[in-house]
Amino acid sequence: MQRLPVVKKDPWLKPYAKQLERRFERSVLRELEFTDGKKLLKDVCNGHLYYGMHKTADGWVFREKAPNAKQIFIVGDFSYWQVSPQYELKPLGNGDWEITLPLPFLKHGDLYKLWMVWYGGADERLPAYVQRVVQDDTTKIFSAQIWDPEKEYEWKAKAPARPSHPLIYEAHVGMSSEDEKISTYWEFKETVLPRISRLGYNTLQLMAVQEHPYYGSFGYQVANFFAPSSRFGTPEELKELIDAAHALGISVILDVVHSHSVANEKEGLSCFDGSDCLYFHSGDKGRHPVWDSRCFNYGKPETILFLLSNLKYWLEEFRFDGFRFDGVTSMLYWNHGIGVDFVDYKQYFDDNVDEDAWTYLTLANKLVKQVSPNALCIAEDVSGMPALAFPTEQGGAGFDYRMSMGIADYWTKIIKEVPDENWSVGDIYFRLTDHRAEEHTVSYAESHDQAMVGDKTIAFRLMDKDMYDSMSVFSRNLVIDRGIALHKMIRLVTLALADGGYLNFMGNEFGHPEWIDFPREGNGWSYKYARRQWSLADDTSLRYHQLNLFDEAMVHFVSDNRILDSLPQRFACNEPDKVLAFFRNNALFVFNFHYEKSYSDYEIYCEKGTYRIALNSDNKKFGGFGNIDEALEYGTYTRDGNSYIKLYLPARTAFVLIRK
Repeated sequence: MQRLPVVKKDPWLKPYAKQLERRFERSVLRELEFTDGKKLLKDVCNGHLYYGMHKTADGWVFREKAPNAKQIFIVGDFSYWQVSPQYELKPLGNGDWEITLPLPFLKHGDLYKLWMVWYGGADERLPAYVQRVVQDDTTKIFSAQIWDPEKEYEWKAKAPARPSHPLIYEAHVGMSSEDEKISTYWEFKETVLPRISRLGYNTLQLMAVQEHPYYGSFGYQVANFFAPSSRFGTPEELKELIDAAHALGISVILDVVHSHSVANEKEGLSCFDGSDCLYFHSGDKGRHPVWDSRCFNYGKPETILFLLSNLKYWLEEFRFDGFRFDGVTSMLYWNHGIGVDFVDYKQYFDDNVDEDAWTYLTLANKLVKQVSPNALCIAEDVSGMPALAFPTEQGGAGFDYRMSMGIADYWTKIIKEVPDENWSVGDIYFRLTDHRAEEHTVSYAESHDQAMVGDKTIAFRLMDKDMYDSMSVFSRNLVIDRGIALHKMIRLVTLALADGGYLNFMGNEFGHPEWIDFPREGNGWSYKYARRQWSLADDTSLRYHQLNLFDEAMVHFVSDNRILDSLPQRFACNEPDKVLAFFRNNALFVFNFHYEKSYSDYEIYCEKGTYRIALNSDNKKFGGFGNIDEALEYGTYTRDGNSYIKLYLPARTAFVLIRK
């Protein structure tokens, strides 16, 4: 058991060494099953190259896996949507079906579907590996589409080097326009991508790319795993967006949904060939009790190969630089982690754990690294499953990072329930640095989750209705002043104490007002709250502009000075004074969270040297009061063999000093 280093990293895992060893062996055996020990996973996970519609010199070849089917017909524009023996697929064995159509039968833009027949029924289906799906504007019906443009997209930029610390801008293309509409890949490239570059983020995380029938699902009810959403444009336009990001030095990762699939049958994979268990568990086990979706059976080779092929497709065809895996907690536990507080190590190794899901995630990370060694893989897991973000060869599942989901929950909780005069600076430090010793995390104060209708962003929680008419730079409002100050401090301390990376959701950097509410029957199918009001950030007469400037300065400072390259040191806090200070990579971070007390000649324990202020939340251009003279230099003095510095600390202010 000692050959698994993860046990040495965490002594609490010693009683569970046998279970970790078993998980390791299961993943190795499953990999050998697929590769026969003679190939790599990347060589055998090519379902997208075999199944689906493919143009060859001899004609259009279409293949599908449907073991429970009795007959399969392809219908479409070419057949006037009639079921005909001429277009019946032939069984190949092993549940595979095939048909070859002459080249003139199909052309770019043609629509088609499958007519699936099984014992006891028949219905239309979209191919499992379909790479282009479109919705009719009038009937709202989805169809597969032949995509055969005259010219393939020509890539121009090389992918940037993998960021040592991902500073992630989480974005949704469809709601990225200020207009009340669905935006496009091209518009995002032209209008939003330059903003992300100016702000200093080095990684773009794209949501809702995999095709989903219901726009309001935020992209988390996927039907067609290989199809980039046609709502936002063409595959070439998505490639152009990724190419443009690469040219700016920005990596692009896909928010991939392999945790479940939409329950829709005509558009998705549910009951695909008449059975409910081709890719999913059957019965209640195969249906998510909260999400009303289908749960994958990660123990079936068909499922694993389908999902692994999906990852390879996005990496190679669209040159994504990695993935953020959604819903990992739901994947890992039979009860999907619903209503569970993970407070005991036994919960990570009992019968509630789906070890087939662990095996799949391990193989997924192995495959991604084989296809693209510099790719990033991030797990969205709230349970704290040990070894999840630890190398596969050392007994882990292989993720590079885990989303530090508890931090956003922590900020929401104390903002809602605790007056800021009672916030504990020691507790803030502990919560923001609390993570497993063997892994790196991505920290964030808020993501899209907090921006959704039914919840509130940090800015909206702090300032609420006053944001509507009191954000002018020409007037003062106590609620706004407090909210602006704490908004900056919360984001800076979260980023400054991040272990591996940091994430921000589109628009939250400038305190975007209100919530996100996608068009639905309950709001009259309105796009009013499914957009981003960039003009607020651009208007120099509004405090939103000041918040945007602070976020830009903050991200650039942390990146330019490589703050995250070393861990926080010389941590100090004073609870009565509400002062928190720590040293990190030649920078001294100081926070005064007190709601009314400012301090003169405040003594801070630090590294010996001379310091200058490099970032100051109280700067007037950031919406502060300008109470700190940023031209001053501060020298340390020695007492009892230790170095100290004396500073002026205005209330609700954070600033960073760099040692010369």
